[in-house]
Amino acid sequence: MNLIEKYSTAIINSKSFEVFITIVILINSILIGVQTTYDNHLIDMVQLVILYIFTFEIILRAIAARNAVDFFKNGWNVFDLILVIIGWIPTSAAHSGSTMMALRVLRVFRVLRLLRTAKEIKLIVAVLVKSMRSMMYNGILFLIFVYLYAIAGVSMFRLPDPATLTGEKLEKYEQLIADAPHSPANAPDPYGSIGEAFFTLFRALTGEDWTDLRYNLVTASRYGIIQVSPSVITIFHVSWFCISAFLLLNLVTGAVINNYQASIEEAERRRKQLTEGEQKTMEEIM
Repeated sequence: MNLIEKYSTAIINSKSFEVFITIVILINSILIGVQTTYDNHLIDMVQLVILYIFTFEIILRAIAARNAVDFFKNGWNVFDLILVIIGWIPTSAAHSGSTMMALRVLRVFRVLRLLRTAKEIKLIVAVLVKSMRSMMYNGILFLIFVYLYAIAGVSMFRLPDPATLTGEKLEKYEQLIADAPHSPANAPDPYGSIGEAFFTLFRALTGEDWTDLRYNLVTASRYGIIQVSPSVITIFHVSWFCISAFLLLNLVTGAVINNYQASIEEAERRRKQLTEGEQKTMEEIM
């Protein structure tokens, strides 16, 4: 490790530098919000100075890393580097094309840099990332249940096309529209297709008016529009809510808790390694 690398490592690991960067991020985040409604030359100059500071910071992190692999292995370094590169896109180029404009808009994600300034927040982010990786099989299980219930829902509860109805059946269909506030008068048939059934089941999972789905279908059954008994309608929706809200979501909660414990242990191990590394670096500098 040469002298530049030693000083770079000492700077980025110092508490004062971390506090300084946090303050800069806060100022940058506030000014990004201010610029949505008000802008002037002074704010632009301050944002430019902040961009230089972020650029200097990412250069220090690149120098402190032992090699490019170690630098890019850290997801936060990659995230910061992308934001810095986007920040250097000229405003004139941004206005010249929709793609460049979209890239400039991504600068607002600098606010997310606050996530790395607090150890507790970084731990939560690490838990979420680990949980996303480990919940693949939970996701597959969830998709299997959604697919089965979606097929069953479309097969049993799909409403007929009103264009094919005549006479008394059409009158009953119109009466259903009048009686059921969330019927196809102002929304698609909840089980009119596999795609819509997926959304309907997700809606039930969130608890958003899932009982209205049952009431409307019971009304449709009473009018003879669908040939399914109210008891089957009730069992279908109650069983889905119980499986999705209590069983599947609890599996997700269990995965998050397990990863939370693992992340705490990993963070503690890294803290010890970092403390030992800082002591060695300071001894070498002195």
